[in-house]
Amino acid sequence: MRAETQNIVTAIEKSLNLLAQRMDWETAEYRLEEFNARVEDPNLWNDPDAAQKLMRDRQMLVDSITGYKSIKQELQDNIDLIELGEMEDDAEVVSEAEAALKALQAKAAEKELEALLDGEADGNDTFLEINAGAGGTEACDWAQMLQRMYVRWAEKRGYKVELQSEEAGAEAGIKSCAYKISGPNAYGWLKSESGVHRLVRISPFGKGTRETSFASVWVYPVVDDNIEIEVNPSDIRIDTYRSSGAGGQHVNTTDSAVRITHLPTGIVVTSSEKSQHQNRDIAMKALKSRLYQMELDRRTADINAAHEAKGSAGWGNQIRSYVLQPYQMVKDLRTGHETSDTQGVLDGALDPFMAATLAHGVSGKSRAEATAED
Repeated sequence: MRAETQNIVTAIEKSLNLLAQRMDWETAEYRLEEFNARVEDPNLWNDPDAAQKLMRDRQMLVDSITGYKSIKQELQDNIDLIELGEMEDDAEVVSEAEAALKALQAKAAEKELEALLDGEADGNDTFLEINAGAGGTEACDWAQMLQRMYVRWAEKRGYKVELQSEEAGAEAGIKSCAYKISGPNAYGWLKSESGVHRLVRISPFGKGTRETSFASVWVYPVVDDNIEIEVNPSDIRIDTYRSSGAGGQHVNTTDSAVRITHLPTGIVVTSSEKSQHQNRDIAMKALKSRLYQMELDRRTADINAAHEAKGSAGWGNQIRSYVLQPYQMVKDLRTGHETSDTQGVLDGALDPFMAATLAHGVSGKSRAEATAED
């Protein structure tokens, strides 16, 4: 076996070792048997929320076991093929197996990153909010471009995407929108997207000048009902209002939209479904999730201060720059990861950026260090 191929095999084996450690491989199949026994309990769905959490946890374990076994078997199969090809002097078989190992290395590396999603809420569903920054029509159009980008990313992953609220821009685009995105590790992947996103391009609105636009993205986990978040009724104000937009499949028009304001923190959440009762429930869950996110941020404040010179929460807190003119480049300012495939990114190809940020978080490099290495 060539040295280069042996290095690939070694890298895959290291990924497998990490996967085994993360899932506690020695007890994994025993825990799956326990899950299966609980699933067969006829009283399981008496508590739908607990049942859904159980089914989700079980599926995550099944996916981990299946992925680990698949990579391990594919590794051994290709090693055997290389050895057979070398014995029979069949260069084509060896070449095909080596190519398969390279693809397997990328797959194993992705699974390794997913295994690092072990934060308290990483496995949860998530809320995603997008708000246009200063800049009027340009910023509203940019916010809508981000909306499309994240919806496409989520749909490519097979996640369920539910629009919670949307406010149209005065002339084009959107002022704001909020989504609930449901799927395995939805919050774990998307949490790295919180921050300010900057766009540089030639204005599409007849100016012919190069314009810089900003929009903020905020991601926070959907709180499971078993996580106790107390909200004092005297601390909230509930308003109902008519919600309308520019039209289209994503826009609702209703007289029963709900806005909840949490007076101590100033947090405002909205929901624009057809039922006022449903809106109150959705908005209250969103509020609890925001309060929970604040608690998570408080707990990790020291770590965040050490890893990120975030500055103020204003437009200076840029995490990513999207340049369409005079050249094509998307660059993450925390990790230095970049690509010239701007259209691919805007079409939802965000996994490399999320993976780089996740690995960066584990390595503990600061934004300045990551940028300096670029």
